[in-house]
Amino acid sequence: MPSFHTSPGTRDILPPQANRWRAFVAVFADVVETAGYDHVIPPMFEDIGVFLRVGESTEIVTKEMYDFEDKGGRHVALRPEQTASVCRAFVEHRPATPWKVWYSGPNFRYEKPQLGRYRQFDQVGIEVLGVVDPHLDVEVIALASEFYARLGLRHVRLAINSLGDDGDRDRYVVALREHFTARLGELSDESRATLERNPLRVLDSKRSQDADVVAAAPSMRDFLGADAAAHFAAVQDGLRLAGIEFVVDDRLVRGLDYYRRTTFEFTAGSLDAAHTAIGGGGRYDGLVEQLGGPATPGIGFALGLDRTLLACDAEGVFAPRSSRVDVFVVDTTGGAHAADLCAQLRRRGVRTDRAWDARSMKAQMKAADRSGAQLVAIVGDDEVAAATVLLRTMDDGSQRTVPRTAVVDDVLAVLGH
Repeated sequence: MPSFHTSPGTRDILPPQANRWRAFVAVFADVVETAGYDHVIPPMFEDIGVFLRVGESTEIVTKEMYDFEDKGGRHVALRPEQTASVCRAFVEHRPATPWKVWYSGPNFRYEKPQLGRYRQFDQVGIEVLGVVDPHLDVEVIALASEFYARLGLRHVRLAINSLGDDGDRDRYVVALREHFTARLGELSDESRATLERNPLRVLDSKRSQDADVVAAAPSMRDFLGADAAAHFAAVQDGLRLAGIEFVVDDRLVRGLDYYRRTTFEFTAGSLDAAHTAIGGGGRYDGLVEQLGGPATPGIGFALGLDRTLLACDAEGVFAPRSSRVDVFVVDTTGGAHAADLCAQLRRRGVRTDRAWDARSMKAQMKAADRSGAQLVAIVGDDEVAAATVLLRTMDDGSQRTVPRTAVVDDVLAVLGH
């Protein structure tokens, strides 16, 4: 028989890490739902046209998207990100604005697996559609900052920039193309190829050969129109008022073509310099129109689960929760009493497990020890005859006999439930 393994760039998430993932999403939901965000669950695949709006000059579209023809002859793609899907849902269902939603779940990109980056990767994020107010930009950034703080992270840095409006960005792209073309011989082969597709992407280069040319490139701030400049100034003022530290990074352009005006990125100071980005986002005014909807401003962010958990590990915070049970039931009379006791305890919220297959007392006690349970409830022939249960505390081995009718309340008292 063949032995199967996970595909490259994917992996199994086993306990207790799977519990940690669920807790991660639960903390995020708690943070954003207090600000009025509702949960949305977009499909994992869409018509490929939805994701082409991410930017046909980006590697996400040109190299990394998992796309295929389904059995009905439709050209579809696994989602490489979720903002485009949320905007498509807005266009299709036309909810009232402002539409404030949050999401979580996997995305798919065919890229080289590396530390904290996989071909199937999870993100959490929010999107707000229908509001142009710069104070909303501040709220969105503040929610991400609050989430990192709730995880216990203390070494997270925020960088912000503005990509201006359409005309501003277009003028900047022309200036960048002229600058990089004039110094084409100094650029790496990779950046020369990127320049053909999108000069903005050259600013992302981390190659030492490109460093001097990128450093000398024009700054976006010199191309901002009056409206975009005022918007960006208001965002900065709002962040200062909220006590959120940030730096303005003229080279921050993000990886997707739909961004306009405010862009931002969070990096973890505790991670290696090559893998510090843990989340980011920005405004994408215009994306809804590209998907067939009315003119609708939008802003949001996506935070990477894997990289964020690596940052948590580096800082020693948000450790995996124990998957151990509270009570383990040992039944040497056939198992029916274990079933009844487990059902009673579970109904009261007590994590309870038991042994199976009528195993011996010794084998069941070994299973109880492996479970990590604080208490063991033992039922033998003597306990059945006396309508009692023997409760043993695993830490010190102490034990006492409790009437069967009182065992649940006794367990709750011991556990502090």
